Amino acid sequence: MGNKGRWEYLRAIYGRYRAAGREVKQVILNEFCANTGYHRKYAIRLLNGPWPEKQAARRRRGLSYSQEAVRVLTAVWEAAGYPWSVRLKALLPQWLPWMRKRFRLRPETERQLLQISARQMDRRLRAQKTQRRRSIYGRTKPGYLLKHHIAVKTDHWDVHQPGFTEVDLVSHSGNSASGEFAHTLNVTDIHTTWTESRAVLGRSEEAVQRALK
Repeated sequence: MGNKGRWEYLRAIYGRYRAAGREVKQVILNEFCANTGYHRKYAIRLLNGPWPEKQAARRRRGLSYSQEAVRVLTAVWEAAGYPWSVRLKALLPQWLPWMRKRFRLRPETERQLLQISARQMDRRLRAQKTQRRRSIYGRTKPGYLLKHHIAVKTDHWDVHQPGFTEVDLVSHSGNSASGEFAHTLNVTDIHTTWTESRAVLGRSEEAVQRALK
């Protein structure tokens, strides 16, 4: 039974329920809950409440943002280096001159871009993020084997001497991860911020160890 059917059912039994005695009310209430699926307390509140007026038809919410606004938003997201939604929200006003020159923004589109929330950005860019996830975020997966043998410090980097480093292996596979391709092994010293980078072909243990040495 749909919402409209439940509401019509309520209107049909409302008067009979209010005029009935205690035992008859229990029978009507049991049937009402069984047929509508309502919780008993909620059903009692409806039957003891004011007369149920005719339920207004729900209006479907239309799209708040035009396709043009989403297209411009996607272009800014790509040109800015794929920032996350909260940062993209903060960047949009600064990118207005670029957008106006490139797309000749209409006032309505500009208003939509400045009003869109970070959550709506995530929804509108979800398909593009899924499509580009491999090229944006790379293919490096965190390893857990050595973490059981080597103490890993993750809470803060408040160090006062060299020797504590961050190591990252960045893939350069583009949109396809098939075959062999280059990686960059980055080693950054936390205290001095000195960084060393080495090119690595593939991700073999031997190649990574040679680059580290």
